[in-house]
Amino acid sequence: MEVKIGVQNASRELVLESTESTDAVEKIVAQALSSDTGVLTLSDAKGRKVLVPVAKLAYVEIGTSAAGQVGFRS
Repeated sequence: MEVKIGVQNASRELVLESTESTDAVEKIVAQALSSDTGVLTLSDAKGRKVLVPVAKLAYVEIGTSAAGQVGFRS
């Protein structure tokens, strides 16, 4: 599933492919927003982690991957 994260004062959004379900990602985001740590941590399909300070979040878009992508993907 594709997750797009908008960060304040950044011209580009972060896009990652997650193996988590929509509900799981939504729960992770909600916990990060309500926790004292102030950091949203998500893992992508390749095992890499993305950490974003909650204070800098503009939006988080959770959806399915776009079908019919063209080109080589690694």
